[in-house]
Amino acid sequence: MKSLVIKCGGSTVEKLSASFFTELVELKTKHHIQPIVVHGGGPSISNILSSLNVETTFVNGLRKTTEPVLEVVEMVLSGSMNKHFVREIMKAGGNAMGLSGVDGRFLMAEPIANAEELGLVGEIVDVNKELLLTIMQQGIIPIISPVAVDKDGQHYNINADMAAAAVATAFRAPLCMITDVDGVLVGDSVVSKLSDLEVNSLIESNQITGGMIPKVEAAIQCLTKGVSKIGIINGTTRDALIDFALNHTGAGTSFYLEEVMEKSV
Repeated sequence: MKSLVIKCGGSTVEKLSASFFTELVELKTKHHIQPIVVHGGGPSISNILSSLNVETTFVNGLRKTTEPVLEVVEMVLSGSMNKHFVREIMKAGGNAMGLSGVDGRFLMAEPIANAEELGLVGEIVDVNKELLLTIMQQGIIPIISPVAVDKDGQHYNINADMAAAAVATAFRAPLCMITDVDGVLVGDSVVSKLSDLEVNSLIESNQITGGMIPKVEAAIQCLTKGVSKIGIINGTTRDALIDFALNHTGAGTSFYLEEVMEKSV
């Protein structure tokens, strides 16, 4: 059975209707595509940090993570948000299991390059593919919380886009990023296709900013590591997930490597 990695942003979760979760379950039951869900939870984390008077700041869309921030990150991502996805999939008739990247050392990490600026933020160096395969062989849809661990047991906050990219790369599976917008906006228009060079230029010119930066960077990272299909779509649009999975024409933004395209011409 082919796999599809689906990344759901935290800001999108409350806007997803029951039909989205029905589509997700139908991928497995009707179309024989194994969903692997990686989720965020940024707004909920920010709300709780604010209520606790814990300062939170961002650098290029990544949350600076101190020990107190990490505690809240784990509480939300591996707790309430993870189980929300499990419940919604079960309501839609599927069978799901929540899994933190820490569990079974599923996601192994090391400090991100600019750790002095971002604190306990990590980048994935290994994915325990066999653990996930064992779970999926039981007919289960895995729901992954992007918190990882290093060889010494230190936990790290992982950007959900980057975690999803690492899982997609490990499985050589297409990656579908679910948002509440129709794709990557440049000015007031959605761009249907973006190359690696265009992404770099748009970031440098501040036309792609904030939380969209990790998404497009994750997309390009996947392409360079052998993933053939990546898209950013609006999960609140009915059938958008099915259309992406079945290669139907749909809205959203897809990505390609410009150098590869030039060689094929």
